[in-house]
Amino acid sequence: MDSGRVKHEIIFVGRSNVGKSTLFSALFGKKVRKGKKPGTTIKPNFLQYRDLLITDLPGYGYIRGVNRDFNERVKDFIVHYIENNANRIIVSVHVIDAKAFPEVVERWESRGEIPVDIEMYEFLDEVSNVIVAANKIDKVENVDETLDIIAEKLGMLSRDMIFPVCAKKGEVKPLKEELKKRLVRAGRSDLLGVFRR
Repeated sequence: MDSGRVKHEIIFVGRSNVGKSTLFSALFGKKVRKGKKPGTTIKPNFLQYRDLLITDLPGYGYIRGVNRDFNERVKDFIVHYIENNANRIIVSVHVIDAKAFPEVVERWESRGEIPVDIEMYEFLDEVSNVIVAANKIDKVENVDETLDIIAEKLGMLSRDMIFPVCAKKGEVKPLKEELKKRLVRAGRSDLLGVFRR
């Protein structure tokens, strides 16, 4: 990676095991390094195309069997990475597991806690343009209801910036089209070649 040449960046952020790396591969055709088990890597995966950097950040959140300090270090790394590179981030893609998200948020809220997914979304919304990739949508029974719940829990006025995807099956077209639009709006249609055909 030639960080001196990087002018624009797209980042992928999300909990461990939500399919960030699979989504990254489906969109860009690049196989990325994955830890042997969830939550065990702190190194991002990068794809550089001209002066565009696409970054698959490590998963955040509690992972059973992984030291709590490690989980906190990963979250701190992600926050610092985003803060240090906010000026070049065109869009942040917050990847969630569409089926698990409502249940996880409900569990945290029932304990009187703010879910880490919501904290991360709010942080991303403050420092960048953020969109949501609702992955594993094929496992959801009522898609419309689930997307409405996700939008409500994230405090979104509408679900226009939530893109239902199934990365494992390569069903990512609406998200891919939105990312292309973001590059065109930034005056960089020359970067559209980064996407898998």
